[in-house]
This record gives sequence, structure tokens and C-alpha cells, in this order.
Amino acid sequence: MSAKILIIGACGQIGTELTQQLRKLYGTENVIASDIRKLNNDVVNDGIFEVLNALDFNQIEHIVEKYHIEEVYLMAALLSATAEKNPAFAWDLNMNSLFHVLNLAKAGKIKKIFWPSSIAVFGPTTPRENTPQFTIMEPTTVYGISKQSGERWCEYYHHIFGVDVRSVRYPGLISWSTPPGGGTTDYAVDIYHKALSDGKFECFLSEETRLPMMYMDDAIRATIEIMQVPTEKIKIRSSYNLSGVSFTPKEIAAEIKKHIPDFTISYKPDFRQKIADSWPGSIDDSSARTDWGWKHNYDMNLMTVEMLENLRK
Repeated sequence: MSAKILIIGACGQIGTELTQQLRKLYGTENVIASDIRKLNNDVVNDGIFEVLNALDFNQIEHIVEKYHIEEVYLMAALLSATAEKNPAFAWDLNMNSLFHVLNLAKAGKIKKIFWPSSIAVFGPTTPRENTPQFTIMEPTTVYGISKQSGERWCEYYHHIFGVDVRSVRYPGLISWSTPPGGGTTDYAVDIYHKALSDGKFECFLSEETRLPMMYMDDAIRATIEIMQVPTEKIKIRSSYNLSGVSFTPKEIAAEIKKHIPDFTISYKPDFRQKIADSWPGSIDDSSARTDWGWKHNYDMNLMTVEMLENLRK
């Protein structure tokens, strides 16, 4: 019998594809999707779905007990750019949803937790290139502050209470199947949509802003792989650096032009530029590669081919 899995925030950018992949792997009946509202999409229509407020401890506990949940993937969060517009709510959602799940695991009601961190935990004082696993972390965004605090709490609950919580620091994620979700790296999703629909794109970051990115297929695989490996292989209980490919808006535009020769890009940096400037340009993820065998598959070329092909469909 497969473990029963609960995904909180299943209708989000990562949650959507994660839910589909977990259902394929473990069987539709073993994966319970949940989100704050019921949308008309595959996540809701193709399996068990519960409306769930991630801030309501009793609701989470009820669903955990109702379905005999063993593993929770906590994907609910307010992302970087959105969080800056509503700091108090971002802090509340990003932190208290984590506490609810950690406390259920501490009480022995859940066996394993996945909680995503982000490159937002780093800040302007962090080494920008090949950012190490262990380094200066002075985030300057609400999202980054909440993720860094979350990492410390995950580590604490593991060391003090033996909670099996696992985490990766996602770079910018690129996917064709769900629209951008309010992140600073989302230009790298939107650019493909606009290249096909308008033949041009106005970027809210400057042309030389290099950021670490990852194709969604790699991110989903990393998320599932870290949950599947034996406990003893997980040496880091805050969060693992994760790396795919780093590029600038100028470089991704050049890659798109290989497929759409008339495509043009212009630049009009806004408040998100300041957020991007506080983040690394590239990530050293050798700890993840050594400890649990992480390896990315998609470079910029392959990612661009897949994005354009799938969006055209």
C-alpha cells in the first residue's frame, strides 16, 4: 500500500504539476490535493480534492486524520513580488502554515514533510556567483525573511523533536502549464507566452540581470526525489541549494530568437529589479548532488524548445 499524501496549495504553479506527478507515481486515490478555493482544473477534477485554508490548524488536522495522511507537501505561500504588497499576510501565511504542519508531525500525526525554501533566503551581502550552501543570509524581502525563518524552524523541529522535514531552495521556476504566480523570476515564463502571442516582450528586469532558473520538470523531480531517499541521506535539515541553469533576459531572448527570428525585447525595470539585485546569479548545489544524487536535465536550449512546443499546443 502506498503512503497517503496531502498537498497543501495544490493549485499553485508548483502544486499543479507536483499533484499530477504524485498521482501518476502513487495512484490517484493516495494523493489528496487541497487549496483555499476549488478551481475548475485537472487537480480538482482528476482526483480527491479538499478546500483547505492553510492557516486553519483544525482543518489541516481533520484532513490528516480523515485520510490517514503520512506525508505532507506544503506548497502554499505568498511569493516574492506579491508578498511585498502585503507583508503582514505574507508572514502569517508563510510561517503559520509551516508551524501547523510541523506541530502535527511533532505530535506523531504525520511521518514526513516537504517544505520549499527559495533563493530568496540570500541577500545583497551573499556571494553572488556560485552561492555556497552555507553562507551569509541577510534577505531584504518579506518572502526571503519568511523562508529563512522557516529553514531555521525546520532544522529546529528535526533536531529537537525528530521531525522528518525535507527542503530545497528553489531557483526561479519555468513552466508552460500554469501561469506566473507573482514571483520576480516570472518574467522567464511570461517571455515565452508573449513571444508567441505578441512577438515582443517588455521585461521588468534589466537585460544583464542574471538569475538562477530551473525548468519545472527538474524542480518536480527534485521535490519527489528528496522525499524518496532514505532518511540517513538527508544531511541538511534547513534546506538544500538547488541549481539548474543561470541566464539573463538578454540571453533567453537570444535563445527564443533562434526559433522566432522576429521576436523583440525591451526593458523597463520596476520594483522587482531591486528584489532581483539582492539575489544570487548562480548557485552551488554540490551538497544535494553528493548527499542524495541530485542532477538537473534541462539547459536553456532544451527548456526553450519544450516551452515553445507545449505553449503552441
